[in-house]
Amino acid sequence: MSPLPRIVITGVGLTAPNGNSLAEFRANLLAGKARIAEIDVRHMGRQPAGVCDFDATRWQKRKEIRNGTRVGSISIWCAREALADSGLAWDSLDRSRVGVYLGITEHGNVETENEIHNISQFGNDTKYWTHHHNPRTVANNPAGEVTMNMGITGPHYTIGAACAAGNAGLIQAAQMLQLGEVDVAFAGGVSESIHTFGIFAGFKNQGALGSHPDPAKASRPFDRNRNGIVISEGGAIYMLERLDDALARGARILGEIAGWCINSDATDAVLPNPDRQAECMRLALRRAGMSPADVHLVSTHATATALGDVQECKAVREVFADCPGTYVNNTKSYIGHCMGAAGALELAGNLPSFVDGWIHPTINVEELDPECEVPGLVINRPVQAPRVDAILNNSFGMLGINSALIVKKYGVA
Repeated sequence: MSPLPRIVITGVGLTAPNGNSLAEFRANLLAGKARIAEIDVRHMGRQPAGVCDFDATRWQKRKEIRNGTRVGSISIWCAREALADSGLAWDSLDRSRVGVYLGITEHGNVETENEIHNISQFGNDTKYWTHHHNPRTVANNPAGEVTMNMGITGPHYTIGAACAAGNAGLIQAAQMLQLGEVDVAFAGGVSESIHTFGIFAGFKNQGALGSHPDPAKASRPFDRNRNGIVISEGGAIYMLERLDDALARGARILGEIAGWCINSDATDAVLPNPDRQAECMRLALRRAGMSPADVHLVSTHATATALGDVQECKAVREVFADCPGTYVNNTKSYIGHCMGAAGALELAGNLPSFVDGWIHPTINVEELDPECEVPGLVINRPVQAPRVDAILNNSFGMLGINSALIVKKYGVA
């Protein structure tokens, strides 16, 4: 049996609360610049949230924006930017051989909540319910809007994987490329979570909604005084190709997808299981043919919830106990929790480490929780690593879904 094709990253497009390009995003991570604002949330009042600020009209007509969804605009922006970054000759590409695989946490809540609110102003008369509701709320909407905008006729769908979804989108795309189902894939994760009050209310009633007098400090993973999640929107989409195809066109290769795992806790709907998280990381390493010491950076999922951070730190300590060359960081302290986009954005912010060797820190850690102490944890200031050849990206979600994705520097054995 011939070996499976190797899969590489050749482009990245993103929008995050603190940047609309990888260069801007990365610069703000190294500079310690968070960008969390306070927004008015229906029925909830002022809440800290991560808000993206990009010009959707760059890639969409105003009518398309009105008829579509916020997450559709995020997806289109990221996909178009990823394409531009990849240098692919789009006009000569067979678009029936292009796939779109986007991870999502939730979808449709925003539109349904808005319509219920709208008809409540008219005696709940459903004649005021928009006829755009159904195409806006079907689960494949974000990926489908990309295909319509870009004329892609290959397969598209979304992967509902809670907050593990960003990794799941990349894993699904890599598998489809290896199977020969497509030749090029747009893959990653997207979210419009800040536009639904239900997610704010749900986390608040769980005692897991973050707050702070200074919104920029509301997301503080690993800090002794952390008090919950800051909800954010955003997206990160990658251009994935088979290595041979990328080399044939002389593409710049940003990294190689080396290994992955998705598993399930099967124990609790909300509380993570560190044993299963550790197992997920180990299985990803096994698939990649790597040992823990081969990983130079672990990008944590840590959401700044009291128990969630502790459980993940237990798992990371267990797997990377004897790895003095492994660093650990977190990105949510800058941008909050971008839900379906979280894993994809967090990976993107770390990819440049392959080139410059810098590890961006977890910020807002005023007093490290002793239960979150992990060897190699980078807090408050960036660290120059001797080398960064491999990143393990953790993303975990409700109902006990775990994902670990390993990306290697291309050319490293």
